[in-house]
Amino acid sequence: MSSDTIYIYSDGACKGNPGIGGWGALLVTAGHRKEICGGERDTTNNRMEMTAVIRALEQLKRPSTVEVHTDSQYVQKGISEWLPGWKRRNWRTSDGKPVKNQDLWQQLESLSQQHEIAWKWVRGHNGHPENERADELANQGVLQAQQH
Repeated sequence: MSSDTIYIYSDGACKGNPGIGGWGALLVTAGHRKEICGGERDTTNNRMEMTAVIRALEQLKRPSTVEVHTDSQYVQKGISEWLPGWKRRNWRTSDGKPVKNQDLWQQLESLSQQHEIAWKWVRGHNGHPENERADELANQGVLQAQQH
């Protein structure tokens, strides 16, 4: 674990898709841990996966070296593989349909440009302690959204 790298572990959850959703993220640096979570009443799992990363990146006060761990291939591949093509095609997929969640992709891209980020896909629910904690936080976000 590099002393100056910020490690982000993120997850999204949705009860029904669309339905009530939650997001959670754990930020870890040398000697510090910060947990954040939240939820929305009418959303999708993919939106919650993206929101978790966006909210985590918003916590960073200065340009940083970041390692984002997500169990969402949608987030990992979207930001590191698909985004340039979507932009080239004016926010259209390869088959000409509008890109879903364009608002969040634009936020994520804007935040990402402020940092040096390695995007890591991890298998979900696979016993990885930090990712399991992100999952718990996302489910806590679902409960918050249900109560409001």
